[in-house]
Amino acid sequence: MRASAATRPRTLALRALLVLAPSLVAWTPANPILLLQPQSRLWVNGTSTVRAFECQATTFVADIDGTMPGAAAAVLGGEKAVREVTVRVPAAKLDCKNGTMNGHMLKALQATAHPVIEFRLTSYTVGKTADGAEGALTGTLALGGATKTITFRGTASDAGDGQLRVVGTHPLRLSEYGLKAPSLMMGTMKVNDLVTVSFDLILKG
Repeated sequence: MRASAATRPRTLALRALLVLAPSLVAWTPANPILLLQPQSRLWVNGTSTVRAFECQATTFVADIDGTMPGAAAAVLGGEKAVREVTVRVPAAKLDCKNGTMNGHMLKALQATAHPVIEFRLTSYTVGKTADGAEGALTGTLALGGATKTITFRGTASDAGDGQLRVVGTHPLRLSEYGLKAPSLMMGTMKVNDLVTVSFDLILKG
């Protein structure tokens, strides 16, 4: 028996739903995202035979996936509410407030061949403290063509307005990545091999 004109649209809609049903069952919402806020900072401190210096990352990207809505508050409660973290820094965006120093630093980091510095989280621990949370983060750091596993400690605190502030530092030797610290002024100013990477991230989500 043929469907009447009145029932035909309803029949077609039912057929379309049956066709789409498997994909609708398989589909799940995207992971909640913790958004990096504009006031976030990432920088490198070092010393030389002449003076100390600081290089700011004027641009960087952080892709952070949570495991639940309200992940920022959950982290403050000591929960493992973060699934993935990837931070990328264009080497050319490290600004040492000195054009000559910038050029030497880019050369030392082999930025032409390896323009992006990337940290990718592989595991972490987190625990609640009186002021928020703290933990140890382990991941891979790709720098100058070499990739090493690093572990560093970080702390998290309430930044207000549903935001999470994550702060930490990590000492790093350029030679561990096969890099030679830059020298300036005909070698009279030599940058020391050991530098300190610091971050102050404001996340919302």
